[in-house]
Amino acid sequence: MSEQSILYALEDGVAQITLNRPDRLNSFNTEMHLELRGALDRAAREARAVLLTGAGRGFCAGQDLSDRSVAASSAPPNLGESVETWYKPLVLQLKQLEMPVVCAVNGVAAGAGASLALACDIVLAARSASFIQAFCKIGLIPDTGGTWFLPRLVGDARALGLALTGDKLPAEKAEAWGMIWKCVDDAQLMDEARTLAKGFAAGPTRGFARTKQALRASWSNPLDDQLTIERDFMDELGRSHDYREGVAAFMEKRAPRFTGK
Repeated sequence: MSEQSILYALEDGVAQITLNRPDRLNSFNTEMHLELRGALDRAAREARAVLLTGAGRGFCAGQDLSDRSVAASSAPPNLGESVETWYKPLVLQLKQLEMPVVCAVNGVAAGAGASLALACDIVLAARSASFIQAFCKIGLIPDTGGTWFLPRLVGDARALGLALTGDKLPAEKAEAWGMIWKCVDDAQLMDEARTLAKGFAAGPTRGFARTKQALRASWSNPLDDQLTIERDFMDELGRSHDYREGVAAFMEKRAPRFTGK
């Protein structure tokens, strides 16, 4: 895999995927889209957890605007096609990963970069990091799932405030609002994110997958249907090796050895 736009490393069951266009604040162009999709495909085959972060002083500044021509003399870009071709499939691919996905936001996350972070399962951010819904500054709406994630994470009032003003949201306030899991000191970000991801990789990954699936389903299910999902998943997981191993380890007062089976 090319290392120009995406770096990929596998260790202890964790696929660390690094957005690697630091000179452009890791903003998206076609090459980075293609390489990120390939990295996620690879992680799905060989990892038990994913850690997503950015190189340099930013996480991701969204779309690289220099990658498109918006001059009055040229035809207007088809942004709907761009979303359909690149951003929609990326978010769906990320959300369909059965393994836990940790995001370490090491700097500014703006536009599609902010939405990309929020599409992950667990988001840690450096204290110096910030989230900006920059779309309104250029007459657009939050994409990459932003209109879906924001109101569910922070409520309508705050989602509208962020989307309509484009104000910078510091990491500490993002944690206080429940938009991210945790804000940590800059120097501790990657160590804490790696420790968390390694813990997930060593955990009962089949149970993690069903937990993610059940929580996602709850947004559209009535209670009766959700209770049925819980019944079915508990029936499945109760027959798994990891459940027997977890109970045995608890009774024997030792660390469990989960396999995801």
